[in-house]
Amino acid sequence: MAAWLSWILLGLVAGALAKFLVPGRDPTGCIVTVILGIVGAFVGGWIGTQLGWGSVTSPTLDLRNIGISTFGAVVILLLARMLWRR
Repeated sequence: MAAWLSWILLGLVAGALAKFLVPGRDPTGCIVTVILGIVGAFVGGWIGTQLGWGSVTSPTLDLRNIGISTFGAVVILLLARMLWRR
């Protein structure tokens, strides 16, 4: 499978999990969810590396990568909600 397709799939899973874990009304669709997850994967990978949790080095769908990516997507979602309310 192409690497970019794997990142999109990982982003979709992480973004959907983040929206499930952080309930509330979001006027965003599937594309924004995927973007949220992809950005969350990068942010989660950076935070995970800084804290010694590991990093998202390959876009495989293992539990550690999904967890770190979802954590990053939750952080991005909370920041975006704070900005949208202003």
